[in-house]
Amino acid sequence: MGMTMTQKILAAHAGLDHVEAGQLIEADLDLVLGNDITSPVAIKEMEKMKVDGVFHKDKIALVPDHFVPNKDIKSAEHCKCVRQFAMKNNITNYFEVGEMGIEHALLPEKGLTVAGDVIIGADSHTCTYGALGAFSTGVGSTDMAAGMATGKAWFKVPSAIKFNLVGKLPEWVSGKDVILHIIGMIGVDGALYKSMEFVGEGVANLSMDDRFTIANMAIEAGGKNGIFPVDEKTIAYMKEHSKKAFTIYEADEDAVYDEEYTIDLSKLRPTIAFPHLPENTKTIDEIKEDIEIDQVVIGSCTNGRIDDLRVAAKVLQGRHVKKGMRCIIIPATQAIYMQAMEEGLLKTFIEAGAVVSTPTCGPCLGGYMGILAEGERCVSTTNRNFVGRMGHVKSEIYLASPATAAASAITGKISCPETL
Repeated sequence: MGMTMTQKILAAHAGLDHVEAGQLIEADLDLVLGNDITSPVAIKEMEKMKVDGVFHKDKIALVPDHFVPNKDIKSAEHCKCVRQFAMKNNITNYFEVGEMGIEHALLPEKGLTVAGDVIIGADSHTCTYGALGAFSTGVGSTDMAAGMATGKAWFKVPSAIKFNLVGKLPEWVSGKDVILHIIGMIGVDGALYKSMEFVGEGVANLSMDDRFTIANMAIEAGGKNGIFPVDEKTIAYMKEHSKKAFTIYEADEDAVYDEEYTIDLSKLRPTIAFPHLPENTKTIDEIKEDIEIDQVVIGSCTNGRIDDLRVAAKVLQGRHVKKGMRCIIIPATQAIYMQAMEEGLLKTFIEAGAVVSTPTCGPCLGGYMGILAEGERCVSTTNRNFVGRMGHVKSEIYLASPATAAASAITGKISCPETL
């Protein structure tokens, strides 16, 4: 019986020739990630373990990104805890304000994640790095503590679902629409503890930013991880950003999958997830009534990359945010912020009546920089639209692509660029 791509990576890191779905293994870790919310808990757990430092100062990444620059005293105390731990243990990859970014955009940009790695992070969207052909998954803070101390983690080897992508995306349709379509199709528990493996000739037509977005939201279908094959685009990205050696794994021809789906990218339409679950999707064509909104957020670890900002600027160029609307744009890293500035995108945003924030997770988790009041509606490029996710429990979040979000900011209702 053959192995999937994910199973091959896990087998190699467990020192085994073969693994099967459901098998318990202990695997070596290439990177352990924490942020300003989850790291303090892990640090306290490490203190209880009475271990002498971390397993490898170069293989831990600490990224304050959720409430930074600090929004209040509590967030300042959390960041102080992380900062002191990083200094005490001489952590190489600690990213302070000014050099930081949203963790899942920052780590690939810094070259810390490459194909063939096993990565855990105390954040559920750690599955993002599967876009590079790595096995990456979110864990709890206790598992993060054990990983920082030992460089190892226990896993139950996941079974897999194969998504065969064919064709090419039409204009104004992106990776966000692909993953929302998939979640709408299989549900928020459709891939529960399974590896979502994306294959097919259509993969070559997806940008790296598209792939990061798709892998990022595998968790919203319940997936253990999402993963893409390594192709020329992947290799070019890694060579541009990283000096780390990488290993390419390919699924066996006789690998076993629980389900297989074929998705024709050319037939997809702009897709929106209605409140209060990512599976509650409708295409723009299925929305018959005007859904008026109060706010648009373009950013997050899902859609704050340079391609996302470029498409938003393309929509907003020469237009203006509707009177009474708030449009908040958050570049995911300092480098992306700088690139957007050099390309004139920030000027476009500001002239259109949007505001541009320093990199932060901010409003995605109801942190700050865009909290919703009772009864308010937001179109957001973030990844979750649960009750109370971005503020008041009686507010509503509609998940969409940057193109759809930007168009909605102009009209004040859920719209896509082709209708402008």
